[in-house]
Amino acid sequence: MRHLADFEGAWRFERRVTEAGGRVTHVTGRAVWRREGAGLICEEAGEMRVPGHAPMQVTRRMLWGPGLCVAFEDGRPFHEVPPEGGAVAHWCDPDQYDGQYDFSRWPAFRVEWHVRGPRKDYHMVTEYRREVP
Repeated sequence: MRHLADFEGAWRFERRVTEAGGRVTHVTGRAVWRREGAGLICEEAGEMRVPGHAPMQVTRRMLWGPGLCVAFEDGRPFHEVPPEGGAVAHWCDPDQYDGQYDFSRWPAFRVEWHVRGPRKDYHMVTEYRREVP
């Protein structure tokens, strides 16, 4: 069973985004969960490689609160992470996000999202592994 404090610290990640048409985008980088108030801020920075384009730097910032409640940087709710791992969902009108957290290889973990709607249609898998100091 995972708790908020379990995520605190630095992690390496590899992300694969497979679009419905078959194009695969890769992102590799570092994610740092750091304490802020009663929660954590997760900041990701990495390099995105899209076929046919020059590599580019990308960042993402999410807010993790008590109860493993994840919110977007602007505070809008996203989802709650199941402490034992498992399914999550988020409706972002007009797109549906269906996800899965897998903690079976802790301190490495996997997050998978299937996103479908009129604007989006992709499968995203992110593998996190804790950095060794």
